[in-house]
Amino acid sequence: MKKFYLLFLCFSTLGFAQNKAEAEKKIREGVTLYDEGKYDEALSRYNEALNLDKNNFFALAEKAMTLEIMKKYDESIEVSELVLKLYPKEDNATVYVTYGNALDHIGKSDLAIKAYNEGIKKYPDYYHLYFNKGIALYKVKETEKAVEAFQITTRLNPNHAGSYNALAVIDRSNRIPSILAAGRYLILDNESSRAKGNMETMLTLMKQGISKSEDNSINVSLSSISGDKTNNKKSNTDDFSTVDIMLSMSATQDLHEENKDKTEIQKFIDKFSPVCRIMKEVKPKQKGYYWDFLAPYFIEMNDKNLLEPFANIIFLAIQDKDAIQYNEQHQDKIKEFYNWSKNYNWK
Repeated sequence: MKKFYLLFLCFSTLGFAQNKAEAEKKIREGVTLYDEGKYDEALSRYNEALNLDKNNFFALAEKAMTLEIMKKYDESIEVSELVLKLYPKEDNATVYVTYGNALDHIGKSDLAIKAYNEGIKKYPDYYHLYFNKGIALYKVKETEKAVEAFQITTRLNPNHAGSYNALAVIDRSNRIPSILAAGRYLILDNESSRAKGNMETMLTLMKQGISKSEDNSINVSLSSISGDKTNNKKSNTDDFSTVDIMLSMSATQDLHEENKDKTEIQKFIDKFSPVCRIMKEVKPKQKGYYWDFLAPYFIEMNDKNLLEPFANIIFLAIQDKDAIQYNEQHQDKIKEFYNWSKNYNWK
């Protein structure tokens, strides 16, 4: 009897191992199909894996994410909750993101924020949690907290374009912070429709408050400068009013007769270079996210004489003919810029 039991146990163990291996194969196939955008087929593979290996962690996690992208939010929530219940000690960072996103999509933003916060407690360095939390916070009009979440995202991942885009949009009424965020975004993306919108808005902001009268006199409106601070309620942080004045003064040069034949790119550089210089001058007395994190990036860029390739890179977003020509003829300078940016020491 004992021999039969041991034999049964041996075959059971072997069968379980075979099922687990086959399940893992199905999961890999599902991930490939997911990456190809074949979500129905991917979901089918995950279900097949779960039939072979009930409650397989990876199959459940991938299934939850696939259901979320298929807009089957209630099902995604159910599977996510199951994963978090069954596997509290596994790496559930992406599951918390999926869970929060699904909740947010069905209008339960408060619960989504709670899910993101739970994830952040366990995975404080996982930037996706902060980014998606920022989106949910913005939806419930917690703007200041949303900005903080996007800022944390960029500190954790300085190449996260979506967060810079969010900051540029939210802080649009504070033009220097918005310009800095948009400028960083455009380095990461100068091809999409979103990039085009950011570039056009950036150019508009740089000319804000400047006009020319019928008698050719140039008028400068500085009414917005006193409010050129970010959504941070701490009035002594991220104050760019001095920089704003410099930008306004520099922008008047666009309307001078002697500059009428300059390209838009050269006019941009003529305005942006003084901004970088004044930021360097006043930075020791300033503090805040933009002063501590983004301003040094652009200050160093100017110090290393890289504004020319920078401008020609971001102007591709609006298909500027001079930028297109520059990028074709000066690949060495473009490469130099990207090498510097890639190796920049974010602090």
